[in-house]
Amino acid sequence: MMTIYNWASNTSNPQKELKLSEILVHDPFVFACNDTKTYYLYTSGSPRFTDLNRDGVLMYISENLIDWEGPFVVFEVPDGTWANPTHGIWTPEVHLYQEKYFLFVTLHNKESLIEADFEAFGQQHARGTAIAVADSLEEPFTLIKKDGPIPPENFMTLDGTLYLEDGKPWMVYCHEWIQIIDGTFEAIPLKSDLTAAVGEPIHLFKASDAPWIYQEKIPSNKRTVYVSDGCQLYKTKSGSLVMLWSSYNNEGYVQTIARSKSGKLYGPWEQLDPLVQDDSGHGMMFQTFEGVWLLILHQPFAPPYSRAKIYEMVETEESFTVVRSRSDLDYA
Repeated sequence: MMTIYNWASNTSNPQKELKLSEILVHDPFVFACNDTKTYYLYTSGSPRFTDLNRDGVLMYISENLIDWEGPFVVFEVPDGTWANPTHGIWTPEVHLYQEKYFLFVTLHNKESLIEADFEAFGQQHARGTAIAVADSLEEPFTLIKKDGPIPPENFMTLDGTLYLEDGKPWMVYCHEWIQIIDGTFEAIPLKSDLTAAVGEPIHLFKASDAPWIYQEKIPSNKRTVYVSDGCQLYKTKSGSLVMLWSSYNNEGYVQTIARSKSGKLYGPWEQLDPLVQDDSGHGMMFQTFEGVWLLILHQPFAPPYSRAKIYEMVETEESFTVVRSRSDLDYA
């Protein structure tokens, strides 16, 4: 039986020697810090499941990927910005860039409506990835741009991530199926200091490009939607560019992967076979201090039952593949 950890006073009283099976994790992101030989796990924190009064980002730390300490609150949605502090926080991830640490996190404001030519799936509202900065991995992050998200404000977007191409920073993000039915992956160039976008977005690919989505779907007069979720980009040893991403098939959430034939953001992109199914997804990869590639994702999708699940990966010339489940780490 899955353990559901008691969150009543957790943020004010961090615990030691927690196992991943005891921690509610959604959209996990791990930063492996070589300087301190410490792993930092970031996930979203909601008043629904914690003692927080507003949405925030939680951090756990570990030296061995087995025993974790936390949670520690490293970001809370502030007042006086475009985002509502109680309307949700998604997909935090942290990147080292120009000797500072940058938190990418998706924020929301359901009261700030977006005018649309048609109503896709309910009223469209402000949603997009913001960026915050800190001098260390453990101190509170400060929001950089307070008047709107980094992607276009009239787009409903999520899950923005940092990618450097030819030394220049880009935010790669998901464009919501709620707004465009067939969710897409797009990229927008950023200023060198990451304070704002500096150009127009480009299209990478759409979720329906994956041939496995909705195979054997029962015919219906209901509109079919295609979810784009959880983009993360990596270069292989041969220079191939791959993207982890997630969507749904008939059986639930799926962790999959795509590859750029050109090795560049503009593609064209080809869809590879899914990596993990069984209602699993929104994964990212990191290397252990021993050089082993690991994929961490959440399974199942729905909180408060979602937990971190870890898979050992192998890097090939052109992609990454799953070697085995690491239940010795996630205690699944």
